[in-house]
Amino acid sequence: MKGGALSILLGSYTAELALLHLFHYGETYGRAVARDMNASLESVQRQLDKFERAGILISKLVGRTRLYLWNPKSPLAPKMKEMVREVYEGIPLERRVELFSERRRPRGKGKPV
Repeated sequence: MKGGALSILLGSYTAELALLHLFHYGETYGRAVARDMNASLESVQRQLDKFERAGILISKLVGRTRLYLWNPKSPLAPKMKEMVREVYEGIPLERRVELFSERRRPRGKGKPV
């Protein structure tokens, strides 16, 4: 996946990666996107900040990490999320597994590995 419709619309492949990452995990932070998507941390943070300034995302500090989420009060966020959903669902399953293989939530106590 090297740039699709979202990249063209948003003007940046990094913007597309950040939104796909956010869609998959529900919340994200710059370093996770940069690491998982093999992108520059500075460019990822710039895109996440841009979406926050536009009102599509909100952020909160968790320790020293700025966590980004979809803005529930924005009228644009659900529309953007729907566009990202269409692109996400168009990615073949094998490619999605490859892109989003990192486990983000802790495993339940006593659950086998």
